[in-house]
Amino acid sequence: MTFPRSIPHLHLGSFKFAPFAVFALFLFTNLTGVFFSHAFAPNANASTEIESLPFDIPSSGDAATDWMIFRAAERQGLDPRFVHAVIWQESKYKPQALSHLGAQGLMQLMPATARRFGCKDANDPAANLEAGTKYLGWLLKRFDGNVALALAGYNAGEGAVDKYNGVPPYNETQNYVRKITARYGKTFHPVPVPSAAKLAMNMIKQGSLAEAAATE
Repeated sequence: MTFPRSIPHLHLGSFKFAPFAVFALFLFTNLTGVFFSHAFAPNANASTEIESLPFDIPSSGDAATDWMIFRAAERQGLDPRFVHAVIWQESKYKPQALSHLGAQGLMQLMPATARRFGCKDANDPAANLEAGTKYLGWLLKRFDGNVALALAGYNAGEGAVDKYNGVPPYNETQNYVRKITARYGKTFHPVPVPSAAKLAMNMIKQGSLAEAAATE
């Protein structure tokens, strides 16, 4: 058996460039994406948005629906808690709900009301929410933030509220107002511009207040 006469020697001087080689390799792989597949890349769509919703906002049981309600309420300057209370009473969050009078969808829009506020398909949850929150916002402004009168108008029509100068003496309307007001817990709803709604309705976490104020 023979052995090699000599074993190659590594010179210490050859290691002095190692840090530079490692750094160069790091830059190369990060800039070009070589050695990394999409399977290992962070998911840009991964979101913890649902965790940023205030804990006291009710839930429909479906995160996507909760966010649709939240965004629709935000666009109209509404408290999402108020919108949730209305939806619970109207449809129990059933997007295909249909009343015996013909009211449709999550917010139980009558066909005339749906057309009035630009909803072409009352069975489409997003379109239904958009029109329903527009109507609620309009009613609150008309009745100076009075929750009972806005709800009475939503149930019986604003004309009936004007006629009786208050909540109409209809059993259905009075029960409707009582139940939703109890669920919402407030008798007055401020009507801020949508850009101020997040702060006015405590729709964001306390830690985000400064950030929200800075973007105003």
